[in-house]
Parts: sequence; C-alpha cells; structure tokens
Amino acid sequence: MGRSRHPRRAAADRWTGRYRCRCQEDAVSGRQVLPAALLAFGTIVAVAYAQTPPPKPVQPPPAPAAPQIAPYEPQLLRLAELMGALHYLRGLCGFADAPAWRDKMNALAEAQGFDEAAKARFAGAFNRGYRSFSESYRSCNEAAGTVIRLYLDESGSIIKALEARYGR
Repeated sequence: MGRSRHPRRAAADRWTGRYRCRCQEDAVSGRQVLPAALLAFGTIVAVAYAQTPPPKPVQPPPAPAAPQIAPYEPQLLRLAELMGALHYLRGLCGFADAPAWRDKMNALAEAQGFDEAAKARFAGAFNRGYRSFSESYRSCNEAAGTVIRLYLDESGSIIKALEARYGR
C-alpha cells in the first residue's frame, strides 16, 4: 500500500497489515536505537568518571607513641629479677629478711614514679626471677647459697653503677 494523502493519517504496513502513524515510517527502528543509546550513556559515564579526581588514600591513624623508657631501665629490670630470685632463695634458706625483698622492690618502683606499664614490666621481671628458682630449687643447698652470694654481689654492683652514673 502506498502513502495516504493526509500527512498524519495512518497507513497500512505492507507486511503486517497494521496501521501505523506516518511519523513512524521514517524513524529509525527500535533495534538500532538501543545500541546508540548505550553508546551515548557509556560515553557520558566515562567522561563524568574522568572528571572526578581519584579518591585520596586513607591514611591509617598514627601509631601511639612508644613509651619513653629511662636509659637505666634495663639495669633496673635486671635488679628486679635479682630481687625476685633473692626473695625466693633467702626464704627457702631460712633468712629472716626474705619478705623484705618484695618490699624493697615495691619501694624502688614507687620511688621511680613509674607509670602502670613500667610497673607491670618490673613486676614481671621480679616474678620471672622468683619463678625461675622456685621451679628448680625445692630445698636450700650449697648451690642455693652460692647463687644468693652471687646475686647479692651483682645487685650491689648494679646499684653502685646506677648511683655513679645517674645518682641524685
């Protein structure tokens, strides 16, 4: 069938026999519009994405500052370990001053004005010295007496070295 005389009047489709509007006769078919629309949409998205700045990398929060440890803290930790060992061994061998070693350790920690973390380190060193000998010595013997003398000498030399270098 041909075109009708009226420009807007529907004409019958030659293949299907349906009537359609004259404005649709010259339009692009729907199958051709979809790829063109997708291409246009993709182009718009690509341009928009190219214009946005890249996200800034997320910086992890700064790590907490390492606690300031005194330059003489390793010597004090060794002294605390010696005090723990002496507390156990002198009590095992029947010396009357055995409980005083724990009190001396507490007095030392209080005099230094340590924070809780430092006090925990000193208590750990004291307990390590105590446990190391409580696991191997069940009774006082000659070896325990030798260790007591050596540890008293070593603790005295640590105290003298600390007083000479950092004395008040």
